[in-house]
Amino acid sequence: MMKPTTTTLCVSVLMSLALPVQAAGDPVAGKTKTSMCAGCHGIPGWRTAYPSVYSVPKLGGQHADYLVAALKGYQSGERSHPTMDAIVGSLSEQDIEDLAAYYASSYSGPAK
Repeated sequence: MMKPTTTTLCVSVLMSLALPVQAAGDPVAGKTKTSMCAGCHGIPGWRTAYPSVYSVPKLGGQHADYLVAALKGYQSGERSHPTMDAIVGSLSEQDIEDLAAYYASSYSGPAK
């Protein structure tokens, strides 16, 4: 039989592992920074025509780490799209974290 302190410790560790991981950003602050994103990413089923026709990805419900990596990829030049390059150039590290936290917490179902 385990001692009560060992049991408590084991249960505490297991419970902490079950908690969801939160993004480093603030989703409330991120919501106030979405105006440049919503023009394309806020329209279900939207397709762009420049520089080529493709479906714009839905951001709500994406993993925060993925969104941060994608935005930093545009900033570094690893990824490229004229509109995204222009937008992310004005984003700070905190803006990126906040936007990622907001979109990771705002899934509204599949695009229609």
